[in-house]
Amino acid sequence: MFEETFTYEAKGTVLVIHLPKELDHHNCRNLRYETDLLLSENYVNQIVFDFSRTEFMDSSGIGVLLNRYKQMARSGGSVYLRGVNRHVERALAVGGVYKLMKCLDQEEPIVARS
Repeated sequence: MFEETFTYEAKGTVLVIHLPKELDHHNCRNLRYETDLLLSENYVNQIVFDFSRTEFMDSSGIGVLLNRYKQMARSGGSVYLRGVNRHVERALAVGGVYKLMKCLDQEEPIVARS
């Protein structure tokens, strides 16, 4: 069985995380571990979570988002969401994520923001 993975893209001080079809407790551990490494080795002040391919997310995904938000807030950085579709929109709303993170339009270029 093919297991989808996360892909990462660095654009200056911005880390774009392309999420897989399912963001659940099975793969959130890897996401936490991999982003911990990337954040410790690089100067990142913004994270963009790209949900373009994501069709399912459970509370573990919300936990990762909130953890990264807290981490970025402590260092003066920010977290954005991109490509949110109807499949995960409700989970994000119920989890209170929209109160903390701004949604970017899919067509909006990803650049460092001040």
